[in-house]
Amino acid sequence: MQSGKSPCRRAWPASIAALAALCALGPASGALGPAPALAAVGPPGDGALSPRLAELAEPAVRTAPPAKQAQALSLAAEGPGSLVRDGNRVLVEVRFDGGAATGAADLRQAGAQVVNVSPEYQTVTVAAKPDELRALNGVPGVAGAREVLKPITYSTCPSGEVVSEGVQQLHAGDATGEARQAFGVDGSGVTVGVLSDSYNRATEAADESGPVATKAPKDVENGDLPGVTNTCLGETTAVNALDDSDTEGEDEGRAMSQIVHDVAPGANLAFATAFSGETAFAQNIERLARPVSEGGAGAKVIVDDVSYFDEPFFQEGPVAVAVSKVTEQGVAYFSSAGNNNLVNGGQDIASWEAPQFRDAGSCPSGLTTFEAAEEIFLNASHCMDFDPSSGIDTTFGITVGAGQTLTADLQWAEAWEAVNADLDVFLLGPEGSVVAAGGEDNPATGRPVEVLGWENESGSAATVQLVINRFGGGLPRLKVALLENGGGVSSTEYEASAGGDVVGPTIFGHNGAEDANSVGAIRYSAAAAPESYSSRGPVTHYFGPVNGAAAAAPLETPAVLSKPDLTATDCGVTTFFASKSGEKWRFCGTSAAAPHAAGVAALMLQRDPAATPSQIRSALVESANAIG
Repeated sequence: MQSGKSPCRRAWPASIAALAALCALGPASGALGPAPALAAVGPPGDGALSPRLAELAEPAVRTAPPAKQAQALSLAAEGPGSLVRDGNRVLVEVRFDGGAATGAADLRQAGAQVVNVSPEYQTVTVAAKPDELRALNGVPGVAGAREVLKPITYSTCPSGEVVSEGVQQLHAGDATGEARQAFGVDGSGVTVGVLSDSYNRATEAADESGPVATKAPKDVENGDLPGVTNTCLGETTAVNALDDSDTEGEDEGRAMSQIVHDVAPGANLAFATAFSGETAFAQNIERLARPVSEGGAGAKVIVDDVSYFDEPFFQEGPVAVAVSKVTEQGVAYFSSAGNNNLVNGGQDIASWEAPQFRDAGSCPSGLTTFEAAEEIFLNASHCMDFDPSSGIDTTFGITVGAGQTLTADLQWAEAWEAVNADLDVFLLGPEGSVVAAGGEDNPATGRPVEVLGWENESGSAATVQLVINRFGGGLPRLKVALLENGGGVSSTEYEASAGGDVVGPTIFGHNGAEDANSVGAIRYSAAAAPESYSSRGPVTHYFGPVNGAAAAAPLETPAVLSKPDLTATDCGVTTFFASKSGEKWRFCGTSAAAPHAAGVAALMLQRDPAATPSQIRSALVESANAIG
């Protein structure tokens, strides 16, 4: 999207005045409230900053409350898809042309706190105050700076002393004929690494019902985690928390650790956060696998329940590359498949994919009005035609529940660092005006992705219209995924595959990586079908893995991966997470399923320490019960 006054510079409309009025006057009349100001590049000199970071640096935005900032940036106010914050700082990934390690010192001089350095991807993750963001432009070698959006952890909330029912459902226990009794195993000698938000940081319950029910020391004392005060023989080695730096975490990593301990009580446990940015997540995967003598945890099984919104749909990204590295070292890797499936009338509807951008030759009037009012250039006669037949339809209807947040992730089939197409995504409210938008200069960022978030603040369901505008470049294959973590959207306009368009699959990123065991969820009390929210596949890759700053080559033949690989238990009991059902805390979602499967793998590795990751996967799949 370009400014009408400067066709060489791509920019969003300035939104300072609109946000200032919003803060001064409060909510406007109308069921849905005022249309939020949209992300802006701002005045010349913002250089490497993404449009949202440049807007956040504006005085009227950076001094606004976090909820108003999120509205101005077309992002969720909290939870998945919101800005990752550390006090009054936000997490930013700074990309260098070269010399990232040296650049880290310069970033510190500019006022930023360095969180992680990735020489492999020439990226430094920093925590920066909004009023210091523009100083990043003065750091030599900076090629780009993008905000980090809070990733998804796949737990959902349903309406020693505490043992998950998954132990019985998976036949892993001590009863006659079950794994631990039949083979004389409990996971001893095997270390399982866990990646999630935090391990022992939470002060409030995940369901916001009050203070967190337990902390890690109490779990150890009660036998629900290993540690020195655990009185069970062989369970006194404390959890090795290599990185528990997510101060805002809900301790989902501790809940996952409890599940592994329930299934394989003799296994050692290690934890590292996945909430410090995508490249830091990848490094912590490798760190968990590294031998203890080299500062790692020596894990032979690793499990995570996290997805970053900009992990690629059409190739394997940095996290998936790290999964492949540790798998080659003999580590069995398990990842949650995701809770992003949506069902309406028996049809999976949470994604929509077209074989190429179909140029309608026109755009909705709301977009052209927006273009004229803001004096910007959107190329607003080139919008996506969502109708696969001979008709023309430039909008994609989505019905969002009252009080729910819609998160739409648009990606297209171009390799990272070789992006030619420049696509923008907009959301039109029931009145037909723009209420949210995502629009970066994609060829400049090298990322074929746009993400937007919008909250339905009304008291009833609202139907909004998604619009995709092609600013420039070719006509690539494209896909929109509605990443709703189990709900929030009741229907969409196009709910069935037709004319080459594909509707339904939502597994993406490393959750569907070739070398990861992608784990779906089945309720502890069920036997016939997976959870309705458990994400479906397949996953299709058109390019090789992301390889540092170099663009990957197209694959000769697209790689179609049948995902998920297996399902395991969810909604089993924990001591504190994630929502109370009667007197019990139950942990639902693929976030709970993945550690159940990882615990079974620990039992297998004790029985056969030489088993390879592929042998473990084959044994799990071949011995599993088929479900619908």
